Amino acid sequence: MVTAFAPGKCILFGEHAVVYGQPAVAVSIDAGVEVTISESNKWSLEGMPFEPSRHPHISHIINDIFQYSGSPLEIDVKSGLFSAAGLGSSAALSNSMGAALHHLTKPEEPLDLISLARIGHSAEANAQKGRASPTDTATSALGGCVVVSGERVEGTEHIFDSTLETPEGSRSWSICRAALPELEDIWIVLGFTGIGSPTGKMVAGVSELIEREPQRMDDIRAIGEITSSGLESLSEGNMEGVGLAMNSCHERLRNIGVSCPEIEGLISAVQNHSLGAKLTGAGGGGCMVSLTRHPRRVAECIEIAGGKPLISKLGSGGARILPQ
Repeated sequence: MVTAFAPGKCILFGEHAVVYGQPAVAVSIDAGVEVTISESNKWSLEGMPFEPSRHPHISHIINDIFQYSGSPLEIDVKSGLFSAAGLGSSAALSNSMGAALHHLTKPEEPLDLISLARIGHSAEANAQKGRASPTDTATSALGGCVVVSGERVEGTEHIFDSTLETPEGSRSWSICRAALPELEDIWIVLGFTGIGSPTGKMVAGVSELIEREPQRMDDIRAIGEITSSGLESLSEGNMEGVGLAMNSCHERLRNIGVSCPEIEGLISAVQNHSLGAKLTGAGGGGCMVSLTRHPRRVAECIEIAGGKPLISKLGSGGARILPQ
């Protein structure tokens, strides 16, 4: 029996602008996905017969990546993440499954987190018909603070490059790591609206908006500048500056039409107790995030406003094998 864990992620700055080559900054969070696998006499997932067509991430890793031909596996999944909420739940599932199967088949070989990030990205791309950013899988695999951009970002540690052939042509990314200072009194609190976040629909909507109103590219470029400023503040431990950048980023995201009344309601509810607050992920639902020194108070405000809170430190560890 092997159990692996991979964390979810929260985008602090840069969502949507990253599609246009601007940087995005994401941090791993405390909550994530656990996968336990053990050899069995029949294939099963959470006690039910395993149907590969219904679980493309898992079947791709088993069959295409590992080309596994051993005994049938009993697979159990435990998630602490809101589903379809922009927290990288499918990436965390792919990474934890990849880590668990690696350890089961190669128990003497250490887990390579860069290879794991590539496995997760491959599974995401396969499930999304060739379209997937490495942001979620890289942040979940590596942990900490990850910067994804069309080019290497000054002031960060370059980790690896990623290329994907998409229906629209070849796309390339540079994945870097930013150092996080010790932050004993700072938390992020995620607030789930209860509405699924339709990533493909939201990305397509922004593309259509820019086609109709080319001046909206000014907002995209501004998000890139805000991201660079926010990353500098984060690296310096200037959390007031990080909060201001989050607020500014949200204003620009609102301009390109990816917020919604439910997100705005949660942000409004937490403003008095936050250094900054914004939507995180694709928008149109999903989650908002508050940067705060008062996590319990912010969580209470989210609940009163009708959302579901999740408290985390910034930049938890990455994917790992759990002791039995």
